[in-house]
Amino acid sequence: MQFEEFRFSNTLLKAIHHQGYETPTKIQELAIPHVLNGEDVMGCAQTGTGKTAAFALPVLHRLNHPGSRHGKRRIRVLTLAPTRELASQIGQSFQDFGRTLGFHSTVIFGGVSQYSQTQALQRGVDILAATPGRLLDLMNQGYVDLSRIEVLVLDEADRMLDMGFIHDIRRVVAEIPRERQTLLFSATLDPGIVKLAKGILNEPVRVDVTPPATTVERIDQSVFFVERYDKIGLLTHLLKDDAMARTLVFTRTKHGADKVVRKLDQASIGAVAIHGNKSQNKREQALDAFKRGKFRVLVATDIASRGLDIDQVTHVVNFDLPNEPEAYVHRIGRTGRAGASGIALSFCGSDERNLLSVIERLIGQRLYVAKKPKIQETDIRKTDGIPEYSAATPSAGRGSDSNRTKEDSPRVYRKRGPARRSNRSGFRRSQRNASCGTAP
Repeated sequence: MQFEEFRFSNTLLKAIHHQGYETPTKIQELAIPHVLNGEDVMGCAQTGTGKTAAFALPVLHRLNHPGSRHGKRRIRVLTLAPTRELASQIGQSFQDFGRTLGFHSTVIFGGVSQYSQTQALQRGVDILAATPGRLLDLMNQGYVDLSRIEVLVLDEADRMLDMGFIHDIRRVVAEIPRERQTLLFSATLDPGIVKLAKGILNEPVRVDVTPPATTVERIDQSVFFVERYDKIGLLTHLLKDDAMARTLVFTRTKHGADKVVRKLDQASIGAVAIHGNKSQNKREQALDAFKRGKFRVLVATDIASRGLDIDQVTHVVNFDLPNEPEAYVHRIGRTGRAGASGIALSFCGSDERNLLSVIERLIGQRLYVAKKPKIQETDIRKTDGIPEYSAATPSAGRGSDSNRTKEDSPRVYRKRGPARRSNRSGFRRSQRNASCGTAP
């Protein structure tokens, strides 16, 4: 199938081909006709399958009808996304495809000054991509008018529910005209998503490309059984292979991501971190440096597991297994995108075996157990010997690891209580007085 079969305008087709799109993906092939017909759509497809273009292209085509623009620009399309990075990516897609059509779009999200965002809104925009929190903030300040919305898009809806945006979404929807087209796209469609959809969509057409949480077939998945204190040594050893040209490493915590970057830097391996404690500018700089090849390793928390469009990621490494098994699917989906193959490696400590079992049940397959290579002893283990607390099991990081050596265990200092000190000193004083023949 070709994009010409959708009967897009010639101007939009030129923009599509200019962006390097040749044939539609499965989700685009199934969803676009329904969006063009003005129907509400609830689409489910795994990450990296082109969901953004599945709604952006037909929405732009529908907006471009004769006489659709007159007077001051009003917001006609609103797309809500859970993270700043995804909102930026959506805004960029609308800008790339809609530039030649004369549409103006902008992106608003928190973590940065609102000045440039409010200036763009006051100049007038047709298409707005936003995170719920900053959108509500600017609505309360009177900068955002949603009374002319024609299309509402909820992208990565399951992630927005996981992040607690459900009440914000309902507050936004209450300000939008009932006569609208609503599109909901997600990587999974659990009961919570279906319940949300019933409340805001009108007789939606459901489009399922793959079963929920299905992993990409072209991704080669394997697991190393390695204890926490040996993980950084294994990662450093693996990254010596030039084949790991663009590697995305996932950790469970923000502190863990920074720690891995420091250790890789000590091993002269260029790496940069991205997580929620980083400012928006720092996050954008890190992503840009990784995309340009300045750093071959990007270490991230699950903030980067969804929505980020990073081409040609050769390897994904789960330095820590995720607590939520669905997150595993989203993580490894950062590689093997757009029909390419990819490799996903997971490190599993003894306190993470239960997490691995849940992941394997979810994806319906057992991961290939890779043989741990012989690693030359370095000072890494000596300086990184105390395992961090893991949320995998309640006892993790508290002596549950039977292979932990004495030097691997944290040193415990016990403070003597004041009663014990006073009793001891009193005993010694009475003994001294007795020897001198005096009363206590």
